[in-house]
Amino acid sequence: MSRIDVRKTYKLYIGGQFPRSESGRSYVVNDAKGTLLANASLASRKDARDAVVAARAAFGGWSGRTAYNRAQVVYRVAEVLEGRREQFEAEMRASEGISAARARTYVDAAIDRLVWYAGWADKITQVVGNANPVAGPYFNLSTPEPSGVIAVVAPAGPLLGLVSVVAPAIVTGNTVVVIASEQHPLTSITLGEVMATSDLPGGVVNVLTGTQAEIAPWLASHMDVNGIDLTGITDEALATELEAAAADNLKRVRRPAPDTDWLAEPGLDRMTQFLETKTVWHPIGV
Repeated sequence: MSRIDVRKTYKLYIGGQFPRSESGRSYVVNDAKGTLLANASLASRKDARDAVVAARAAFGGWSGRTAYNRAQVVYRVAEVLEGRREQFEAEMRASEGISAARARTYVDAAIDRLVWYAGWADKITQVVGNANPVAGPYFNLSTPEPSGVIAVVAPAGPLLGLVSVVAPAIVTGNTVVVIASEQHPLTSITLGEVMATSDLPGGVVNVLTGTQAEIAPWLASHMDVNGIDLTGITDEALATELEAAAADNLKRVRRPAPDTDWLAEPGLDRMTQFLETKTVWHPIGV
């Protein structure tokens, strides 16, 4: 029997909920052959502001958790993603036109990347923090702390790139607002569904779908955003404009990296990029 074609509209992921854009807009997402695959919400300035509010509200609780607990939560995201791997593989094959083997490789790598970063959550402080030698009867200790709310422009293409820019920010205690790949947004919202059904608190990760040119300037100039990762920006002029806007409140900025090999071994720089170092002096009792 023939069935009715069930058309799907992918919503935003803000504060642990899946709202439509407040503007009521959406845009067509085509598959690799140019055929309608789904509709995605077209986020507006108001949606970006709502996402920042949600991320800020979640920051205190998330950054206040023990590093070991954050590791458990990120590992749980990997577990849920493992259980839905076939859906992710199917979405990547349809939207990006890649082979089944290639899709499997990317999904495997995304799961492994989550586990890898989860393992670093309670170790990064020991690696980048230190006890400083000082002249005097004092302890002088430097400890990394999360910057706050980080805006992230996700790279285009596979799920792995999205995981590789989000995971290092949240395992270190930051909360994020992500602009998903405009051309391939479906796996981003599906990853939001995974996060919503894992133990990740609402607001820690917020996903916006739409255009970089419309959303990114508002995030770059937002005074309650503490850092911005421009990895997915492909327009050099736009990147320069965003970097200038970010300077208004001294945001940390990560420049675009369009040629990144996401299958390569990750380093620690994406975790340390959005950490601040707090140094404490404490007298030694004599």
